[in-house]
Amino acid sequence: MAKKELRSENFVVYRTSRKTMLPSSAFLVKKSALTAPIVLQKLKAIYTPPRTFLTWRTPLDLLIVTILSAQCTDARVNIVSKALYRKYKTPQDYLQVSRIELEQDIHSCGTYRNKAKFIQELCAILLEKHGGKVPQTMEELIALPGVGRKTASIILYAAFGKNEGIAVDTHVLRLARRLGLTRAKVQHKIELDLMRATPKEDWGLLNTLLISHGRAVCTARNRQCGKCVFQKECPSSLVLGKRDLAKN
Repeated sequence: MAKKELRSENFVVYRTSRKTMLPSSAFLVKKSALTAPIVLQKLKAIYTPPRTFLTWRTPLDLLIVTILSAQCTDARVNIVSKALYRKYKTPQDYLQVSRIELEQDIHSCGTYRNKAKFIQELCAILLEKHGGKVPQTMEELIALPGVGRKTASIILYAAFGKNEGIAVDTHVLRLARRLGLTRAKVQHKIELDLMRATPKEDWGLLNTLLISHGRAVCTARNRQCGKCVFQKECPSSLVLGKRDLAKN
């Protein structure tokens, strides 16, 4: 049965029917005391993350390794990229090798056939439409094969210092829900909630701060709430006996 959401100053009220609601047919979910600005302020005092955790030299490098990072750890991609950077420096370099050779070079990053296809196709487009350069707008980036809003947001922020979106990876998704910054479960809706709640100049930084905290404290398994700066206000805090909102 569909749920209808109503909002009050301190609570979110869910109706379980379109009919007039009796008190017993509703449940109240108290709003989180945490807001995106509070989260930013506290995490800024703890972490000084780089603009991206991927190793890169040029915008093209960053574009390639961000594609490779899909369903793969940054640590693995940073290992693979060491050899890639010795061999590939321009879009032409990626097009001069066979698809099979490129697949072998990126094999350990997973889904290597699709990634090799995307890389060669986008390199051809960069040469044909962008003079061999990585474009600097969201619209142009997401038109490239294998590039979605998450990848484009990372590239725009890290390579060009532009805040055009918030990259929602597994860490950002988990922490945004745990901290009560969103109730959405899908990537694009979580991004919209975070963008609405966060000053635009901090969109890129929010991503790297949440990743830093997600790796250090708010881990996917066995979250360390006793060490967390939000332990007394987080709606998922084990210290407060709360359930994990990221698992709802």
